Amino acid sequence: MTQISWISLVALAGWLILALSAFRAQRIDMKKTLMMALAWATVFLVVAGVFVAIGH
Repeated sequence: MTQISWISLVALAGWLILALSAFRAQRIDMKKTLMMALAWATVFLVVAGVFVAIGH
């Protein structure tokens, strides 16, 4: 891996930690967290399916 790749990985890890800490601060229970995760996974899968269907 190049130096730029490592910098990108460290930056992405930092953003992930920041996003997770902000989410944790909202004190959302586990059931609602799982429902939101499933909803987002569904959105991404539907969009990916649309792109596959149209041939991109």
